Amino acid sequence: MQSHSPSRQCSTALILSILLAAGQPIGAQDSSAARSPQAPQKTYTFSTTANIVIVNVSVIGHDGKPIETLTKNDFQVYEDGKLQTLQSVDLQRLDDKVMPEFKSADTEPHPPEPKGYNPDDEKNKKKSIAKFQDRRLIAFFFDMSSMQPADQIHARDAAVKFVKTQITASDLVSILVYGSSLQTLLDFTGDRDLILTTLDKLRIGDSSESATMGDTGADSQDVSGSFVADDTEFNIFNTDQKLASLEDAARQLGRFPEKKALVYLSSGVQKTGVENQSQLRATVNVAVRSNVSFYPIDVRGLSTQIPGGDASQAAAAGSNLYSGAGQQSLRNNFDNQQETLSTLADDTGGKALLDSNDLTEGIKQVQKDIGTYYILAYASTNTAQDGRYRKITVKLSPQIAALKPKLDYRQGYYGPTTFARLSGSDKETQLQTALESDNPVTDLPLAVEVDYFRLAKDKYFVPISARIPGSALILKGKGSKQATELDFIGQIRDARGRAAAVVRDTIPIKLSSDVATTVQHRQIQYDTGFTLPPGKYTLRFVVRENGEGKAGTFESPFLIPDLSAGAALRISTPIFSNQREPVKQQIATAEKDKKLIKQNPLINAQGEKIVPNITRAFREGQNLMVYLEVYDPTIPESLPENYRVAGVMANLAFYSGEKKIFQSATVRAGRMLADRPGVLPVNIQIPVNKLDPGKYICQVNVIDEFGKKFAFPRTTLAVLNAEKPVEQPAAPAAATPPTKPSE
Repeated sequence: MQSHSPSRQCSTALILSILLAAGQPIGAQDSSAARSPQAPQKTYTFSTTANIVIVNVSVIGHDGKPIETLTKNDFQVYEDGKLQTLQSVDLQRLDDKVMPEFKSADTEPHPPEPKGYNPDDEKNKKKSIAKFQDRRLIAFFFDMSSMQPADQIHARDAAVKFVKTQITASDLVSILVYGSSLQTLLDFTGDRDLILTTLDKLRIGDSSESATMGDTGADSQDVSGSFVADDTEFNIFNTDQKLASLEDAARQLGRFPEKKALVYLSSGVQKTGVENQSQLRATVNVAVRSNVSFYPIDVRGLSTQIPGGDASQAAAAGSNLYSGAGQQSLRNNFDNQQETLSTLADDTGGKALLDSNDLTEGIKQVQKDIGTYYILAYASTNTAQDGRYRKITVKLSPQIAALKPKLDYRQGYYGPTTFARLSGSDKETQLQTALESDNPVTDLPLAVEVDYFRLAKDKYFVPISARIPGSALILKGKGSKQATELDFIGQIRDARGRAAAVVRDTIPIKLSSDVATTVQHRQIQYDTGFTLPPGKYTLRFVVRENGEGKAGTFESPFLIPDLSAGAALRISTPIFSNQREPVKQQIATAEKDKKLIKQNPLINAQGEKIVPNITRAFREGQNLMVYLEVYDPTIPESLPENYRVAGVMANLAFYSGEKKIFQSATVRAGRMLADRPGVLPVNIQIPVNKLDPGKYICQVNVIDEFGKKFAFPRTTLAVLNAEKPVEQPAAPAAATPPTKPSE
């Protein structure tokens, strides 16, 4: 594959838009009003911080038993090679003896609860670093959104069986549930009666409708891009929200210094096509920093793949059922779901239970892995808040080390970072570091879509769209003007890890106060584009809001197929949209190269741009538009020279489960683009009112009549109720002039 320099890869305009629910952009606002200078006031702030680091260390002797006689003088902890001063060393002695089987008629007294932990209680801080002395902390995390009702019952029954027959006197159990949001149903307790009562209250069937909607990746005939969700309307069906909920759970558990095991009960983690791997890495990093190990359990157990799928899936399209492509797609989808579970376990020190019908084995593994261990605490001498990785090394005193015991502990952590304390150059360094770091940031919700269009045989235009919720922006200003600033930095690397394209941009946003109020309920969309040859690539993209320094990282591999090879119908990525807008009305344009803008297939001759709907969420009252390009369609030689047109038919079909809900009228396309040889544009448009609010699988049916070829790309989308208009603050009433007293 030919190498391309980064300077020749960046192509079209970088565009920033504010998107309204009705699909119309808000133009840039005048920001030329001068502000009266104010005399700076001196303020003095005195503060001190201590970065307390907790390290859990298990010490196993030659006989396989834990060594329980060590003191503070027997440990040495190094951070990046520098010896640290230990503040405390506490032994956690755990009992592995199983309690007698619990029966519903039993009236056993409730075991005494450990003293609760209040992080603001200075007395508790001074007493001991261990708040649950000699206890094993096990958190059951039920991902109801990934499980069908039968799987939810299987997961609950496995937890009940464990509590009744396998729990030990050292075990404390917490119960968390994720449907559309994370909920803690029960804090850590050893009261089996209370645990079982809470498990019985699980609502079977809750959020199960999302289980079949989570897979928004491409089918066997679809190589198009998809989307990743953010924290507003985008969280309807996506992997990021599940991983973010696991991250939140790990962060909550991080307030306890003890080892924690999070037993993740699910039917696998579906993927979203263009997958944000940064969220997966961020979840793992938070878990490691919080001393949380994930123990994922696939509650489907040992299962077989039914050819063509079960009744919850739409019928196979085209020749998929006969060629084996459909079955291979199902197998790959199943493997991908389990791959994420394995990654969560492997990278946090846990173990995944896959393809087993005895789900309690996965829970009992926690008891095997978490035995007696020491809690070491020290205040790091590294006070830099740079967010860099810090390596931890634990050594034993010479007399203990001579016994050659086995040590098990986390190998390091990522340091804290504070945006407000960074200088201008440091902020730029931080942005570059975030692009290159293995510790991605996910403070700023970010949705990204990657698409492709063929420009020539070995040249493709790759538009990249990023969407940020307006509610995440911190607007500052006085009077009628509000402003903030967004930093964008991105990099595309090829299969060999070489930089193929780069982008760096800072865009100010200056709005009037009434428009700023509207923006809080809308989304900001940023578009850029590159020209690349076919191949495998990895995109890493970082966006930072410069009000408080919140940033979001997106990372995903993507493929640009070679559409000059193969016998299948050659099509571009289908673009789903609900609006067109003039490029001139964009809030900001970083590049104004007319030649480069002309290359963008999403911009027509009138200067109007199709704005991709990254989140696939449409509202009543909008129009759903789909744009794609067919390359080299068959044109019969027998047609007259002045009537040489293609014969392509296309429509949209919407499925809910296995049932077809609606199919649009068929459109015919035959006239090729004059300025791009071999390219046939296809436009489909329907009113969203044709569909009831809900979630759908949308299949784009494209058929080349003359060539007898077809393609059926699919994606998941949602129809939402019409949004109520944002209420604007009432204009102040005009002041009534004082009445002139009568003479």
